[in-house]
Amino acid sequence: MGHRNPLTRGVLAVVGSVVLLVGLALLVLPGPGLLLVLAGLIALAAAFPTLQRHIEPVRERAMQAAESSVASPLRIAGSVLAGLGLIGAGVVWGIVPWVPLAGWTTGVSLILSGIVLLALLYYSHRHVKAGAADTNGRGEPR
Repeated sequence: MGHRNPLTRGVLAVVGSVVLLVGLALLVLPGPGLLLVLAGLIALAAAFPTLQRHIEPVRERAMQAAESSVASPLRIAGSVLAGLGLIGAGVVWGIVPWVPLAGWTTGVSLILSGIVLLALLYYSHRHVKAGAADTNGRGEPR
């Protein structure tokens, strides 16, 4: 892995950094932002193998956060409302000229944040549901 083409390493570094930064931003929003932090770290570790040792602790925390985000119907509803709110805010920022930082650049970033939040929420729900199917309801394997 350490002998990758410099162009490939550069692309992995840029993509990993962007995904990691988006994940960090999503940590302050309701939803499983740690999953994006994990994805960014995995991409960065592919470019820089010394980061590999940080993946497993982040993976464990990300899976705990994903399970927590869908632990109750109230949390799911709150996360869905936050995602839809971000999308709605993005449309408002794109259309209404008098809001601060108005324009489609801000609007699209809000819309994408909402979509990422909803996609991660869906992933978390599927992951937890699949995990529950593999156990007997008490967290023990069948």
